[in-house]
Amino acid sequence: MTKPRLLYVVTHPMTARHLLRGQLAAAQARGYDVAVATSPGPDLDAVAERDGVTVLPVPMAREIAPLADLRSVWALVKTMRRWRPDIVNAGTPKAGLLGSLAARLARVPVRIYTLRGLRLETTVGKTRTILSTTERLASGAAHRVVAVSQSLADRYVELGLAPASKVTVLGQGASNGVDVDRFASPDPEAVAALRQRLGLSEDTPVIGFVGRFTRDKGIAELVDAFDAVYRQAPEARLLLVGDFEAGDPVPLATTERIRQDPAILTPGFLPDPAAAYALMDVLAFPSYREGFPNVPIEAAAAGLPVVGARATGTVDAVVDGETGALVPVGETEPLADALARYVNDPGLRQRQGGAGRARVRAHFTHEAVWASLFAEYERLLAKTGRPTP
Repeated sequence: MTKPRLLYVVTHPMTARHLLRGQLAAAQARGYDVAVATSPGPDLDAVAERDGVTVLPVPMAREIAPLADLRSVWALVKTMRRWRPDIVNAGTPKAGLLGSLAARLARVPVRIYTLRGLRLETTVGKTRTILSTTERLASGAAHRVVAVSQSLADRYVELGLAPASKVTVLGQGASNGVDVDRFASPDPEAVAALRQRLGLSEDTPVIGFVGRFTRDKGIAELVDAFDAVYRQAPEARLLLVGDFEAGDPVPLATTERIRQDPAILTPGFLPDPAAAYALMDVLAFPSYREGFPNVPIEAAAAGLPVVGARATGTVDAVVDGETGALVPVGETEPLADALARYVNDPGLRQRQGGAGRARVRAHFTHEAVWASLFAEYERLLAKTGRPTP
């Protein structure tokens, strides 16, 4: 029997390498013939070698570029007509638009737009209008919009970007799930090496953050909140794993403090953040908007409570008062108070960190998320009369 063909479309190959880790190979094992269409580069080569899937290089610009985007749509149409997928799953903002439009033009039988977030939530004016239009085009070209969290789905429908009948959330949400054991039991040598590199003792209280250092990740509020915690607990440290990005810069004063304050530790991006989570006592996640953030779930798998902003996506990843705390978006004082509470209460950290790990094991493992996704693929295939794996 011919295997159903499944094509993922993402803008940058780094997405396929990291956000689809394991999913591509699992789909192959399920009985699909899997391919990935994305921009060319070393990350794409690594995906082909790691997962054994077909890779189809198609240049795509991350930012709005009308002429380049038209060329990308046409290249995707030709690629789809040549490879003939039964399902296209297009995700990330730009690929969601280009991939969904191309799949419609190529008459792909099952077209899914994976909604990973809403960039327009933190924009205004002309930019917001353009992004709203692109979302309506992407959702209009798809048969199904799979939102990675319930709050994201609700917001999408509320903004009139798609009818509620077209938008769904699979299981409890998330786009790929996590390997719980990877974060629950990190390599002891890697943990010890990172601890030594950062000059941390075993009993140093550590507030952690993992991600891009940008305005909409709430970095400025986090640095200000840490100042308040530090005044109460001068032995505390702020561990920022990641780096600055030019696209959404933090205030210059915040940048200078991060670079100059010896109590703020910046090891840069780490290939595997599992060792960094093992050094933390609590994760801070004050992002203004998310789809379904992986970082709080990784931290929960590591047994950490999470203090997050009450923003789209984050409200699905953190259960307030059970696996962490939710505070108002963009407000420093509540963030500082919540972080101080965890720094000062080991019992609270242990209880809520344990509850977070149990929740991840119950709902957000790779296997649970993939099972829901593959079931949706097969439901949609059957609806078109096409064979399932």
